Amino acid sequence: MVTAEPPARRFYVTTPIYYVNDAPHIGHAYTTVTVDALARWHRLLGEPTYFLTGTDEHGLKVQRSAEANGLTPIEQADLNSARFQETWRQLHIEPDDFIRTTEPRHHAAVQALLTKVRDNGHVYKDTYAGLYCVHCEAYYAESDLLPNPDPDGLGLCPIHGKPVEYLEEENWFFRLSAFEQPLLDWYAAHPDAVQPEGKRNEALGLIRQGLDDVSISRSSLSWGVPVPWDDAHVFYVWYDALINYATAVGYGTDRAEFDAWWPHVHHVLAKDILRFHCVYWPALLLAAGELPPHRVHVHGYLLVGGEKMSKTRLNQIAPADLVDEFGVDGFRYHFLRDTPFGPDGDFSYEAMISRYNADLANNLGNLLSRVATVVAKKCDGIGPAPRWRPRSMPQLPRRGRRWPRPSRSTTPGGSSARPTRSSRRPSPGRPIPAPRSTGCWATRSRCCGWWPCSPARPSPAPRPRSGPASACPVPPPTRPCLPRRPGAATRGASRSRRARPCSRGSRPPRRPRAHDRRDLPRGRAAGALDRHALPPRPRR
Repeated sequence: MVTAEPPARRFYVTTPIYYVNDAPHIGHAYTTVTVDALARWHRLLGEPTYFLTGTDEHGLKVQRSAEANGLTPIEQADLNSARFQETWRQLHIEPDDFIRTTEPRHHAAVQALLTKVRDNGHVYKDTYAGLYCVHCEAYYAESDLLPNPDPDGLGLCPIHGKPVEYLEEENWFFRLSAFEQPLLDWYAAHPDAVQPEGKRNEALGLIRQGLDDVSISRSSLSWGVPVPWDDAHVFYVWYDALINYATAVGYGTDRAEFDAWWPHVHHVLAKDILRFHCVYWPALLLAAGELPPHRVHVHGYLLVGGEKMSKTRLNQIAPADLVDEFGVDGFRYHFLRDTPFGPDGDFSYEAMISRYNADLANNLGNLLSRVATVVAKKCDGIGPAPRWRPRSMPQLPRRGRRWPRPSRSTTPGGSSARPTRSSRRPSPGRPIPAPRSTGCWATRSRCCGWWPCSPARPSPAPRPRSGPASACPVPPPTRPCLPRRPGAATRGASRSRRARPCSRGSRPPRRPRAHDRRDLPRGRAAGALDRHALPPRPRR
């Protein structure tokens, strides 16, 4: 019996689990980096957070891939699962759990949940025949397929563009048709359960057009979780894979742990598996007497040349290739900043170079370099406290960091000598200037908020990158020289007077000085002027 949903107190976030028929590509990394940043952000907020990812290691696709490589299915799964884990370590992705569907704990959870569904009267045996895509591990209606150029062949899968197969066998079925109205009622009571709204409407459309009972077992395949009440069958890979979200938080082994985390779960996934997560999965949970997931966040495809990135199309890009070029921070920042969550995103190397130069090298890198230089030179390397306090911040000192009183040398007559110019510091009663303290605090706050995006170990400030001719980085802006009034004094006059614009006459470009921040080109560290490269001072 489904109980009332308690208020959400914990944050449990998941990625899809990825097939082990090949190595990971940047499409997998896009979803996983997004979820890792989300988990890190909620940890910063002090919320109990659990981040899950893993690999899907059963099914006909994995079995055929292993046979093509001359391996057993478990050898294929071990090889590629290790590749995924190594890639996530390289990208500084730190899940709380990495689940594999070949683990004994997952077998126990799958058998426990589907046995409960059968005991509740929602499973029966029948013969099924239909058009099956091995790459999707899903059946399709003939109206959903693309036309095949070969008149003698079957239609093409709408996602992978590969011919489907006709399969007929005796299976165990889940009575999905009985949950059409319960699902509509659930989504009416929880309008934010699927986000964005367009994907929620798509899920509702799938339900309203009518639901057919679905097969949950295979008798022609041996690579899967065995059906406990029928030794001749294994569970269908999708009904095996979806249950991993419950396995990881203790379903079937630790009921108290499961109740603590479920249903406070946020699934993050691509739009091609919306049907399984927004229709099949919540219906199965309702059939087992559990609550559906709290949120399902659906994003678009990561396109390369206008096509979905896919192993079957051979257009995938390995994350390691981009990390070698841009580093971990540059990789993570690009996919979090340049690819909006929701619609399809188009990846290009040129756009990645432009984003790296504009945001990391020029803006953030220049800010950190300048603030660090000021703190080192003017504040003895210790960042002063801010002179303002937001309402949401804890109580902070109202004045900036105070310097110690300068030492004075005593003359033989007992009088104190004035300190030399080089030893003068702000007096104890005067705080450090506000721009320094505010700049330090703003930079610190931005870096703290930056951690979910760039959790890598500290590294030198990024520098602008070069790329193909079509991806020339933005040149540093030039600052026009201000005209000088004829006859004005060149020495002893105030800086504001010398820099005052005038329509009469002009003066040659003045020599830049290290203390003049206006003359520093963007993307260069403060104080990094090359004095030997400066033009000579014009003679008057």
